[in-house]
Amino acid sequence: MNNLTTFDDKRLHFGFTLGINAFDFGISHYPTIGDGPYGELEPDPQLSDPNSITNDDVIRADLSKLVPGFSVGIVSSLRLHNYFDLRFLPGMSFGERRLVYNIPIYDSNSDYYAEGDEFYSIKSTFLDFPLLIKYKSNRINNQKPYLLAGGSYRIDISKTGVEDLVRLKRGSFHAELGIGWDSYLQFFRLSTEFKVSLGLNNILDTPGEGQLQYYGYAFDRLTSNVFTLSFHFE
Repeated sequence: MNNLTTFDDKRLHFGFTLGINAFDFGISHYPTIGDGPYGELEPDPQLSDPNSITNDDVIRADLSKLVPGFSVGIVSSLRLHNYFDLRFLPGMSFGERRLVYNIPIYDSNSDYYAEGDEFYSIKSTFLDFPLLIKYKSNRINNQKPYLLAGGSYRIDISKTGVEDLVRLKRGSFHAELGIGWDSYLQFFRLSTEFKVSLGLNNILDTPGEGQLQYYGYAFDRLTSNVFTLSFHFE
């Protein structure tokens, strides 16, 4: 028996979404630390340098692993055509990224400054504003696959103090691509969706005050990438 046979005929409908995410970085380094802005700085005599870094040193960083987070949001969908919907899904995403370096990490805000930290944690809370085009196939009984494409703007509302070891800008633009599957149940439609958000702009800010500057200036460019598995209830 087919469920919700007139569901797709509605011009506008709403719902909510729950999801699991993972935050990632797109990272580009300077060949040596002296090739970037750090090479033009005078060392701060008030900061000790346990690593004794010079302009010829090569500093690299990467994520130690992807840390699961979660997302919540609202679904609003406008029917454009039998095969196309315009979707706006504002929401919030919570997650963490852990940077590891090829040198010991000395964060002046850490309780382990004398020994060095294993990784540097960057926690983020994003306000998400994605606008997407949904291309859907013909319905097969109570199932319908679809594709997504569009863009989004994210604002990081978590604390970004001037003293952070690696500082990030609050706003970021993303290109969004996804694939999903609609299931028409008795009382609602459940959509299972996987989406990749690829950062477009450089979100790296100047390193924090009172910190060793080469941790932030090791990067030429940082972009914010997000992977999300979502469940939409409409």
